Amino acid sequence: MKFRVEREVLGDAVSWVARALPNRPVVPVLSGMLVAADAAGLTLSCFDYEVSARVVIPAEVGEPGIALVPGRLLAEITKSLPPAMVEVTSAADMIMLTCGSAEFALVSLALEEYPKLPELPSTVGTVDGGALSVAAAQVVPSASRDDTLAMLTAVCLDFDGDSLTVAATDRYRLSVARIGWDPSDDGIHASALVPARTLADIAKTMGPGVPVTISFAEPGAGGLRPADGMISFEGGGRRLTARLIGGEFIKYEARFPAEFGCSAALPASRATEAVRRVSLVADRASPVQLTFRPDTVIIEARSDGRARAVESVPCQFAGTEQVISFNPHYLLDGLAAAALCGQDGGEPEGRIRLEFTSPAKPALITWAPGEDSSVDQGPAAFRYLVVPLRAPSAG
Repeated sequence: MKFRVEREVLGDAVSWVARALPNRPVVPVLSGMLVAADAAGLTLSCFDYEVSARVVIPAEVGEPGIALVPGRLLAEITKSLPPAMVEVTSAADMIMLTCGSAEFALVSLALEEYPKLPELPSTVGTVDGGALSVAAAQVVPSASRDDTLAMLTAVCLDFDGDSLTVAATDRYRLSVARIGWDPSDDGIHASALVPARTLADIAKTMGPGVPVTISFAEPGAGGLRPADGMISFEGGGRRLTARLIGGEFIKYEARFPAEFGCSAALPASRATEAVRRVSLVADRASPVQLTFRPDTVIIEARSDGRARAVESVPCQFAGTEQVISFNPHYLLDGLAAAALCGQDGGEPEGRIRLEFTSPAKPALITWAPGEDSSVDQGPAAFRYLVVPLRAPSAG
């Protein structure tokens, strides 16, 4: 094997594939990264029976070949290379890498012991990479980190005609984003539970205008069924696959109240920055308290008598209940996620709508488009339902 490739192109590709490498491989060979050079260019990939990543980049291939190299070591090396073309050659069980005055020799791993990359199931449709990226960024933070209930560590993808709904919950908050997509079958109605980490990686790599092909199911009796329990996202020369999580997701639409007794429209950036500043004095158990007046919200936090912060932000408020408190991290996640709707729609200085009925019942955070945030425009493209916290008594 012999090829030349631009350092930045190689470094970016290796770094992306390396993120899919297992932290604790079951067998050492799974820590390897597959490097294949042929007429189509250079293909880098990895697979540990749960997740696989594959990227194709342009390269000057002198001699086709394939080798398995230590993945994380290769990633560290490519990050440190000087600005010059990278030349790679192989001989026996060694891989030689040269870049400017830097030279590295790596011992290749046993190629015959490496698993074959998974076969792709049938394509179910395509979605704009930018739209998928925004939806993933909005929803993934709400997925649970507790592996005791695997279903909650997943993000649910609901395919329904030309609508794709992305949802996640950790019991304390529920995020739901709805985007349009181009299905292969207009009558599609199916669901898939995708590991949150997989969708997070998609959000970091797929950009606007890049069509992302989604494959995970095939026609069968009774509708669509998962093919080998795998799902694949492919776009821009990159493909990421993951094993689906078993189980049935919660009926999330039923969790959203039909109406709320109180509604507030807040300036997105000012409210977010105020909550972020006030939260600096809050400890792990301390909430951020919001006290509403007809044209102002007072944001306050304290930490067991040691510190206190207060800031007021203009708002439009209607309702009888005036006080509600939240976990500061959950509140900031919701505000940031809702604000992404404004950035995507060209309204970065828009408003966020907060609706609630009482200090003890879940509150809803959405983006408030247009001048009149009180107009009922149906379910928002993004909804964030969060459970309030009990505010500590003053003293």
